[in-house]
Amino acid sequence: MDTPSKFAPFAHGALVLITLNSPREKFWGAVLEITPAGVSARGVDLNSFDEVTGMLRADENVMPATVFFPLNRLERMELDLSNGPIPSLAERFETKSGHAAARFLGVGAEERR
Repeated sequence: MDTPSKFAPFAHGALVLITLNSPREKFWGAVLEITPAGVSARGVDLNSFDEVTGMLRADENVMPATVFFPLNRLERMELDLSNGPIPSLAERFETKSGHAAARFLGVGAEERR
């Protein structure tokens, strides 16, 4: 994964939690691109997070969604980071599924070769 820097924390590959409005949704995944029109990301709806990790753990074929969210729907986008003893969603994903989050989302270094 591209490591977000302090100057460009939302660069391609940054793992984020996106909160949307109209309708209210939360989406976890990796930033693909940010433009004046909106945000492109690859990941899963937060409501499906546990189901997706369970399916991966059972070796079922699951693919992340590649989506575009118009800027007018974007309420908040935050980096997926651990907070003290609270693990990040990526850490929870890896623990529950047994798969690396960046690789699943197609943003790991080995995925771009």
